[in-house]
Amino acid sequence: METLFRLTRHQTTVGREIVAGITTFVTMAYILFVNPQILSGTGMNEQAVFLATALGAGIVTLLMGLFVNYPIALAPGMGLNAYFATVAASHGGQMSWQTALGCVFISGIVFIILTITKIRQLLVVAVPDSLKLAITVGIGLFITIIGLKDGGIMTMQFVGSAPGKFNPGVFINNSDWLPGLGSLRDPGVDLTFIGLLLIAVLMALRVPGAIIIGILVTTLIGIPMGVTDVSGLGKASWVPDFSQMNFAAFDLASVFHYGLISALFTFTFVELFDTFGTLVGTANKAGLLEGEEGEKRLGRAMLVDATGVSLGALFGTSTITAFVESGSGIAAGGRTGLTGVTTGVLFLLSLFIAPIALIIPSQATAPALVIVGVLMMQAVREIDWENMGIAIPAFLTIVTMPLTYSISNGIAVGFTAFVIINAILWLFRRQEYTRIHWLMIIIVILALWRYIFYV
Repeated sequence: METLFRLTRHQTTVGREIVAGITTFVTMAYILFVNPQILSGTGMNEQAVFLATALGAGIVTLLMGLFVNYPIALAPGMGLNAYFATVAASHGGQMSWQTALGCVFISGIVFIILTITKIRQLLVVAVPDSLKLAITVGIGLFITIIGLKDGGIMTMQFVGSAPGKFNPGVFINNSDWLPGLGSLRDPGVDLTFIGLLLIAVLMALRVPGAIIIGILVTTLIGIPMGVTDVSGLGKASWVPDFSQMNFAAFDLASVFHYGLISALFTFTFVELFDTFGTLVGTANKAGLLEGEEGEKRLGRAMLVDATGVSLGALFGTSTITAFVESGSGIAAGGRTGLTGVTTGVLFLLSLFIAPIALIIPSQATAPALVIVGVLMMQAVREIDWENMGIAIPAFLTIVTMPLTYSISNGIAVGFTAFVIINAILWLFRRQEYTRIHWLMIIIVILALWRYIFYV
């Protein structure tokens, strides 16, 4: 242990590292139940997604612990799985989940190349911090809407349009789409509210593992309410059936036909910003970025994370990335890869609880999505709202994602607004302008090209 993880150098012990690893697992184990719920909307088998989630998270987290010696855990990322679901259901259903997996796999290869060539670091420098934060906030709102819809709290209402009169909203079949509130006479909606309040109270009380506890308790409450179906639990097999997995089921050929640039752009860049912030933030909290060795280890961590993207697609799940919940384990004293190894082993052991995961209703996982949205919303306070050249593009990024139901739309609109506004400020020699990196101009040109010629 000492030779592999250098415990004494990091002033920690085996016991402390194991406790930290368990803490990290408990705080992020909700992904085991939420990810299958989200990806099943694309037509993917829930059991297959569960197995891919547990196996992928376990293996990649072990890699992070053993080869980087970082106390950071990885799993299919929230937001990226939501985008995966929308991509697979977009284009009139022409993009299958197999094609979407192909996009993830190729984006992982691109990510590895960007990491090895250090272009990845250049991309991080090119985008202003406020826009990175805006992407996080926008994804949080996007996830919240998915949670509200899955739980039945948010409904779709169609209001007829008078001839010749323009009404704002999405125009569908001569009607405007308007959000509505679900009925409290629906036991599913009631269960969602119960779960939301339960998790909220546990979070407010700072109970470790509040989200996973809330999901499990809400599932139990749903049994007498008739929402949770446990009829097939007794016949279920507790031995992982890996034949059910969508191993290497991606369709690479179709990717080039169904919008490689659009999907690849979003997967790569959202993953880029999310991972960089998570890795740097958690590693800095653990005091692991000091000196030249710290920089080298961060580079290795980025490489493991990039490998996890393609590995996740190989197993049959959306992008695997570093989880900010790793900070809970670090707060518990985790400082080495032994924390990550502990978390990884627990993810692998969770392969044997598939029957429990499959009976959890969407009304039990929907509150978790809303709470994750709350956590991601916290980044909004760090945006520079005083500088309109930054504030307006950031705001457009945030609101466009949920209102157009597309993460890529939000990124494209925000980046384009940033380049145009600050270019005009520079022409008028205003001191308020923010320097535009040349790479941002290329990104905006690609985005405009996509929306002019392909949308």
